Amino acid sequence: MSGSLETLTQALLAAAQRAGAEAADALAVEGHALSIDVRAGALEQAERSEGTDLGLRVLVGRRQACVSASDTSAQTIETLAERAVAMAREAPEDPYVGLADPADLARQTDTDHLELADPAAEPAPAALQEAALAAEAAALGVRGVSQVQSASASYSSRAMHMAATNGFSAGYRRTDTGLYCTAIAGEGAKMQRDGDGDYRIFAADLRAPDDIGQRAGERAVAQLGARKPPTGAYPVLFDERISSSLIGHLLVAANGSSVARGSSWLLDRLGEQVLPAALSLIEDPHRARVSASRPFDAEGLPTRRRAIVENGVLTGWTLDLATGRKLNMASTGNAKRGTSAPPSPGSWNVALTQGAQSREDLLRDMGTGLLVTSMIGSTINPNSGDYSRGASGFWVEGGEITYPVNECTIAGSLPEMLMRMTPANDARAWLSRVVPSLLVEGMTLAGA
Repeated sequence: MSGSLETLTQALLAAAQRAGAEAADALAVEGHALSIDVRAGALEQAERSEGTDLGLRVLVGRRQACVSASDTSAQTIETLAERAVAMAREAPEDPYVGLADPADLARQTDTDHLELADPAAEPAPAALQEAALAAEAAALGVRGVSQVQSASASYSSRAMHMAATNGFSAGYRRTDTGLYCTAIAGEGAKMQRDGDGDYRIFAADLRAPDDIGQRAGERAVAQLGARKPPTGAYPVLFDERISSSLIGHLLVAANGSSVARGSSWLLDRLGEQVLPAALSLIEDPHRARVSASRPFDAEGLPTRRRAIVENGVLTGWTLDLATGRKLNMASTGNAKRGTSAPPSPGSWNVALTQGAQSREDLLRDMGTGLLVTSMIGSTINPNSGDYSRGASGFWVEGGEITYPVNECTIAGSLPEMLMRMTPANDARAWLSRVVPSLLVEGMTLAGA
């Protein structure tokens, strides 16, 4: 871990204590990012950003305040601490704020086994441009593609260090490499758009640009001639590209902040069945080369593998220290934070139990219904779970895709939808949300 970042966090803590803070934690983040966009076979835009950000949280009794800055000078650090303490003294009391008990802090903070940073050299701008151009060319090579809206390649490296007056001090570095392509098929009012991309910690794991561009083009062409589906009650197959959104709604409802506010349709359902008995939802923040992996959370507590849902039964909430205290429970090691805000609970890597059937098997079993490949908008009632979203994809008759579909709405009750899910076996194991295609029976479609 960079010694300079550790030095900055210690300087922030010392300044906070001199200013009158009873406790404090500090975060220093240093990073740089490069993004290359191409269009029509030429460079369209190149952007590079770099900088260091500081975040400080101070506690005076049961009052807290957070401040941030991008200037690392000694004078700024002193001023930042003084302002934070002054703000905390004027803040309302919160009986639930406070740092972690030193006895509970993470002891193992090494990240080598998690492989969060690619040891390879940062790619040259020319190499990123070449990859983006290759993706664009592959998309344009698909018959029916009229243009490529965008092709971009990016790289980022980010190091962080966190320290607190309870004795915690640790950090790590992350890297990310991405490649994306969006193709347009057809002309005029009949144009259709779709894309593809990949995003990895290790550049060597990234899919080939030709593959990404070709798939983007094929997806766009497949949407040509889209029309509205019939209105009625039909099964809906959520493609693996977007199926994780259903699990995302479940994670929001199981978040301690939602539960503590009383705005969750899972309220009072702890220990009850919320998924089919054959399904579990497992959180594992220790998977190697996965973006949401980490050895400790934003309060210095150790992260751990846990079952959010086990054999269909909801086993617990996602908690940081404050929400845990509100609910009279222990933190689950799920605190997240940026430099300008206090910790709040959030999920790490999650995986839903995969099924034994392929997506094609589920298409055959559904008979007549809708295969959804993209969604827009969202109306989810957090208290009841009522669900309504715009969707597009493909109409299925007799287990076969017959024509593309757009401008339709799918609706239902999220609690009931989750209980009627049948998973496929096509989840991508390297994502932070490993969720396969999901077949949901009996949804309402509003189309033609």
